[in-house]
Amino acid sequence: MRNRLTGAWFIILSLLFFSCDRNDPGGEPGLIQLVRAKVGTVYLDLNNPLTDIPVDRNAVIEFSSALDTAAARKSVFLKKEGITAIPAAITFIDNNRTVVLQPSVSLDHLTEYTLEITSTLRGANRETFPGVTYSFTTVNGKMQITSVTVNGAPLMPPARPLNVNLEAVSIVVDFSEELNPVDYQGYFYFPAPVHYSLSESNRRVTVTTASALDYYKKYTFTVTTGLKGVNGYTFDGFSNSFYTGSDPRPKFPLISDDELLDLVQRQTFRYFYDFAHPSSGLARERNTSGEVVTTGGSGFGIMAMVVAMERGFITRAEGLSHIDKILDFLETCDRYHGVWPHWLNGSTGRIVPFSEKDNGGDLVETSFLIQGMITFRQYLDAGVPAEKQIIDRINALWQTVEFDFFTQGQNALYWHWSPDYGFQANMILRGYNETLICYVLGAGSSTHTISRDTYRYGYMNDGAIMNGNTYYGIRLPMGWAYGGPLFFTHYSFLGLDPRNLQDTWVNYLEQNTAHSLINWKHCETNPFSYVGYSGECWGLTASDNHKGYSAHSPSNDLGVITPTAAISSMPYTPEQSMNAIRHFYYILGDRLWGEYGFHDAFNPTEGWWATSYLAIDQGPIICMIENHRTALLWDLFMSAPEVQAGLDKLGFTY
Repeated sequence: MRNRLTGAWFIILSLLFFSCDRNDPGGEPGLIQLVRAKVGTVYLDLNNPLTDIPVDRNAVIEFSSALDTAAARKSVFLKKEGITAIPAAITFIDNNRTVVLQPSVSLDHLTEYTLEITSTLRGANRETFPGVTYSFTTVNGKMQITSVTVNGAPLMPPARPLNVNLEAVSIVVDFSEELNPVDYQGYFYFPAPVHYSLSESNRRVTVTTASALDYYKKYTFTVTTGLKGVNGYTFDGFSNSFYTGSDPRPKFPLISDDELLDLVQRQTFRYFYDFAHPSSGLARERNTSGEVVTTGGSGFGIMAMVVAMERGFITRAEGLSHIDKILDFLETCDRYHGVWPHWLNGSTGRIVPFSEKDNGGDLVETSFLIQGMITFRQYLDAGVPAEKQIIDRINALWQTVEFDFFTQGQNALYWHWSPDYGFQANMILRGYNETLICYVLGAGSSTHTISRDTYRYGYMNDGAIMNGNTYYGIRLPMGWAYGGPLFFTHYSFLGLDPRNLQDTWVNYLEQNTAHSLINWKHCETNPFSYVGYSGECWGLTASDNHKGYSAHSPSNDLGVITPTAAISSMPYTPEQSMNAIRHFYYILGDRLWGEYGFHDAFNPTEGWWATSYLAIDQGPIICMIENHRTALLWDLFMSAPEVQAGLDKLGFTY
């Protein structure tokens, strides 16, 4: 009985105990727990005051349970240096368990702050809180450049100002903070003598050049990271570049346009005569190629020799002597089915392979060579025995060229044949490009002729190479988008007269003029903002460049101007080409003009100016200037019976 009573009292007492609410007004309230606090993404530490706290982020304080929001608003403070309370908006999230304190203004940089949560804080169920204080220091301030200009043009990246007046350069830099006038200059760098001035409450630095800068040159302006504001704000540094414009002062005395054209032709011809290989008489591939001579480039040089004799740069006797040396070499050097290689050793006459599988006959280079020889032949007088002998030797050489072999029995010509690889290179001569001359000569050959269908289906691809689109407002009848490199309009047309040349598909004067004008307009428009491009400084074609060599064109524009491109287009763009010649000689001549005329190419954007000369670039300059002036080479080449026969066979009118 006693045990039963004892158990009953235990149950009753237990029920009474558990029926009491812990948070009942009559009960004892518990403690609310602080989980964590952060500013931005940085969690604060009660024991270790943190530094580099952001100045523009909210403080977020998380608790274990819901808060009494009214009490919380009076219990959370952000104070500067532990004294001055910072005005802030307080909001609650996560079912009132998290306080978000949003300062009304950004905090001061490099300043001590405290985040205080006082003991007046209460939970939603009257839980108490003992109070805590976090201490932290804000991140140092960053001084910014608010504006930077060079001669009034923005210099803040990604801007890249071009054509800055080299005579007087003024760089104006505005900072967000005051600078120390004693030492600020030591943190500025410019690669030329300059003057400094400080204004606008020591926040504006003006840098002016002490003398004229170099033309078409890249200059880099730098402010280093050591610069600080007087308030201690740090600076991340600044660097950007601009390019000066041209120097309009003539580098050589002014002469008439005719005198200038004479000079360009005469000086450029020296490459093919004075610099010719002493044993073979052929043109070296380039001015650094030593023994290596080029067959195609030599064909251009032979045509240039006709101009030189006609204009009195050399005597007729000197020209005859030189061609005699060339023929001696060509009669004995390596040939393959009558076709010469691209390159030869000028002393031994042995082939110098152009590439692994191009170690035999090159029909394109051979055709350029024959074009030159036929033109020279037409200049000679068959009534003079010595000249008649040269005529016969030229005929014998070119009549052994096996154009028909280079068709492989197909309706197309092929570029290469190798004794080791045969036709494995498999390069069809398909337009629109520089190979038109191969088909004309092949059709005109009396010994190894090709059919009209070879031209139709080979070069013209049965009309599939037609274009008809408009570029820069200019309709291009045929060929690649934007025309391709300008040598397409030069190499075959040193001899072929395009002025009345028409086949089933295209008028070649219209084609070549459109191609040249598109190239000119592209450079004038300068869509890629290259340094130096203008209506006077233009011309994209195959040449050396700052990386090696490339066939430059509007669709392969690397910032490289090649003088031969604009100059050799003179028959198509006489005004634009003459303007380019004046610009290259008078304005850029101190860098471009040399022993053998204009150097090959230049790229001011990359600070690159070639010192090289290439036969295939120098030759068209002489020849196409002459065709513009007198049509001498056109008249000679077009007078050849074989040329007329070839054009007739292929369906051309001329």
